[in-house]
Parts: sequence; C-alpha cells; structure tokens
Amino acid sequence: MPEQPAEERRHNFDEVPYGYTEELARAEASRCLKCKKPQCVQGCPVAVDIPGFIELIVEGKHADAARAIKRTNSLPAICGRVCPQEEQCEALCVLGKKGEPVAVGRLERFAADWEREHDAVEIPELAPSTGKKVAVVGAGPAGLTVAGDLIKLGHAVTIFEALHKPGGVLAYGIPEFRLPKAIVGAEVDYLKSLGVELEFDTVIGKTISMDELLEEHDSVFIGSGAGLPWFLGIPGENLSGVYSANEYLTRSNLMKAYRDDYDTPIHRGKRVGVVGGGNVAMDSARTALRLGADEVMIVYRRGRVEMPARNEEIHHAEEEGVQFNLLTNPVEVLGDEDGWVRGMKCIRMELGEPDDSGRRRPVPIEGSEFELPLDTAIIAIGNSPNPLIPSSAPGLATGRRGNIVAEEATGATSLKGVFAGGDIVTGAATVIAAMGAGRVAAKHMDRYLADGVWPPEPDPAAPAEGDGTDGA
Repeated sequence: MPEQPAEERRHNFDEVPYGYTEELARAEASRCLKCKKPQCVQGCPVAVDIPGFIELIVEGKHADAARAIKRTNSLPAICGRVCPQEEQCEALCVLGKKGEPVAVGRLERFAADWEREHDAVEIPELAPSTGKKVAVVGAGPAGLTVAGDLIKLGHAVTIFEALHKPGGVLAYGIPEFRLPKAIVGAEVDYLKSLGVELEFDTVIGKTISMDELLEEHDSVFIGSGAGLPWFLGIPGENLSGVYSANEYLTRSNLMKAYRDDYDTPIHRGKRVGVVGGGNVAMDSARTALRLGADEVMIVYRRGRVEMPARNEEIHHAEEEGVQFNLLTNPVEVLGDEDGWVRGMKCIRMELGEPDDSGRRRPVPIEGSEFELPLDTAIIAIGNSPNPLIPSSAPGLATGRRGNIVAEEATGATSLKGVFAGGDIVTGAATVIAAMGAGRVAAKHMDRYLADGVWPPEPDPAAPAEGDGTDGA
C-alpha cells in the first residue's frame, strides 16, 4: 500500500499509509480464492464475512462491501488500520502458506473509507423499540461495539464516558499518524445516527454510582478499559522528564500537544528513551520523533523476535530512525542537580528458558551495566484496569490484577444485569479483541433483556468460560 516516505513522515503527524486506490483494491481483492470453508472468518473476533465483502470489491460494489462488514463490525475504518490481521484473519489465509496472504485489513479500510468519502453511508433498519434502557460505561472499542449492536436490536443505549471525547484508547492512545481522529469521529457519528446517546465527563463511581446506573437502566455494560499505567519500580522514576506512555500519548493525541494552536504542555526531549517492546512503545517512540527529538531509543529487555509489537509498527519505526537497544533492561533513571532526567542506567540481558508467556526469559549479564544519556524517559510496559469502578460497586468480583471477572462466553459479571468486556476484563489487549468481547456481551445482554434469566446461558458455539484473570 502506498505510504509517505520515511524521511518526510517522521516530521509530520499525517497518516502514514495513503490507502488503496480502486485499482489497487480490486487487484488485491482478486487474489482471494473464495474458499468453501474460509478459515479467515474463524480468525476474526467479530466474524466478518471476509470472502463476501472482498468479492463485492472485485465487483466494484464498494459501498455494499462496507455494509457487509458493518453487519458484524461497527468500526471497520478503525479495524482496517489498527487490528493485528497478520495474527488473526490473514494468519489463516490459504495463500499465506506459500506467499503473501490476502491483505484483509487494507481491503477493509478501503471499503470503509470509500463509503465515507462518497457519502454512501446508509442507516440500517432498526428493530422496533423494546422499551429497555442500557447503560454502557466507556466509549472505547468494546463499549462502542455493544452500543452499536444493541441499538440495532431496539434497545435505548446511553454511553457514559469519563473523558471529553469518545473513542477511549482510539482517541487518547493511538497517534494521529496511525489513526486519524477524524476517522474515530466519523465512526462514532454513525452510531449516533442510529440513536446512541453519549454523556461525557461522567466518571462512574464518582459522578454517578453503579447503583444509580442500575436503578435507571435495565442492564449495564462496563467497558472502561485498562488505563492505569505500570512502572518499573526502579530508582529515579519520579524525576521530571519521566512519563508513563499513557500520559505522554494522551497529552499528544487527545490534548493535541503536537499542534501549534494548542498550549498543552509536553516535554519535547532531544534524546528520548522508551522502555518497552509493544505497539504502545512504538507509538511513543514515533511520536517523540515527530515532536522534534534528535534521537529516540527503544529499550527492551528481550530480542527482536520476542517483541509483541506488530511487525508493521516495528518496521515503520526502524524506517523513521528509531534506534533499538535490545536485550537491555533499565535499573535506574539518573537525574541532574535540578531533578531532571539526564540518563538511564541499564544492564545487558541474555535469553534463558521460556516463561509463562512462551517467550524466553531475560536474564541479567553480571557486570554489563552501562549508561544511556537521555533527557526524557517514557515507560511503556503495560497497564492495569483502573480500580475506581470495581471499588465503588459492592458485589462486583475482581481478579488478582484488579480486573473485573466476567464469563468469557457471555460477558456476565457477578452482579445481576451487569456485563463487562475488553481490557477491563483481560488487561491491555487489542482493539478487535475488545470488540469481539463486546459482540459476545451484546448478544447475551439482548437475551437477558428479553427473558430476565440470570446468568444468561451461553451459546453452544461460544468459547469456553474463563474469568479473565490472566491478563494480556
């Protein structure tokens, strides 16, 4: 897919890939073999009819292709940009066994963009009103999915969002160059056109209690995400110039620190170290470059193969000039006399036996300590669910990491009428995984709203039950 040259894009926040032209999209779609038993669909957490929408692109019916996707995916323009298709639908494509799989994600993006850019968005027919009211906590991927599914089934849906903008991690976490916020806004506008209502600046557990939500609604879905950042627990993390990736990206993305017409403060360091090897670390590093850093370094305790970030994100970071200090672990953040970061003390690592994640465990090499000169450090090693909602809802069971315990097969929690899904249950994971959990919960919420049976019975084809305590 055509994209901005690396030397140009490292200085701007414009989207990196340009997207397919109609000619390129039809050529790529024509590669699909139309398998009788398409494995790609099984790899999709929201069960998009992948061969079906791809065939519509081949036929030039691009708006119809977008509508086919929207039958099970309310956010196709977003998923086409940020979902790890290489580990899901594309990983199961037959063509991928001997060559390149069909570029499902890029085709999904093309169809959704074509529909929007040609003013071809249609409002589907909604079921008659059921008279039931649903509260959705959090306007992130899981909450938006639940809202889209339930509004089509005739239920009144209100989303309660703690921030002043919808999107959750789509708005505050993923940079503009990877996911333009206009795209997020357009997807949310589509849900609003279906009748979904949104209330912003509403913190459940503070502004409104869970008891009040349950008094005013027939069912509640909690999709408040995992916004509590982890730190390393090493000396010096309280120095000025040390950020969690959450704060750094929120200041840049949601609060527009990257734009000259906003005065949101952010430290524009010249030598920036980012600790971590996931997509959030790549987003932080690439953002730092665009904010004017001369050097940006990833500091990761394992090797390149073990990095959890998408290959595309690592590749883009490398092209843009991000340096990779692999098999390197920080042991102390160093400060100057004024309390600002001046460097990071690190130790070299080697890989031992695999740990519980299946990746080889990093082991320190004695006597290999060294210093990296830095003026900014960004910690991007993961997040946990914020404990506010669980702590303010007596009877709501939580796991060992503070996540809400919910049945994987239904989304039901320990509180009658309350469902949960996404990162608040699993810990930080992917956008599409949260959407998949949202679809499961919406189906069983609809069933509960119809018959009042608690807990709802799972579908025979649903995944096995789990409490979600293992995290991401």
